[in-house]
Amino acid sequence: MSGGVEWALHCCVVLTSVEEPVPATRLALLHDVSPSYLAKQLQALSRAGLVRSVQGKSGGYVLTREPASITVLDVVEAVDGPGPAFTCTEIRQRGPLAAPAESCTAPCAIARAMAGADAAWRGALRSVSIADLARSVGSDNGPDALAGISSWLTAADA
Repeated sequence: MSGGVEWALHCCVVLTSVEEPVPATRLALLHDVSPSYLAKQLQALSRAGLVRSVQGKSGGYVLTREPASITVLDVVEAVDGPGPAFTCTEIRQRGPLAAPAESCTAPCAIARAMAGADAAWRGALRSVSIADLARSVGSDNGPDALAGISSWLTAADA
């Protein structure tokens, strides 16, 4: 999983704390990350319909849906794509003792184990919403953490 997933998740969580658009540069400053790299993650979220860009002097990014309806898996797939984490290359059909193609019609034990792990991982990520993560900010960082982030993001000196 790319580092962009972490950045995108943090942006989605902090966007739950505001009602007005937040410029990408302000989100990058908050997280002390590269503005150009973060912009790519925000563009990926926008293409997936999870955030939208608002143009103009007061422009920036806002969530497009209620945080409870955006899952961690939605964000992961927006940034890294929907493909499986493991891709079988049929290595068993290569090398000096290669198995013939006709004996490899079903996935091998390794491919089955990896597919099962991928399904479990996706299920776990699908079960956690951005709202769930936002609620955890209070227990992780204090009950006023998101309010403080909101105030900072929307400060007049932004």
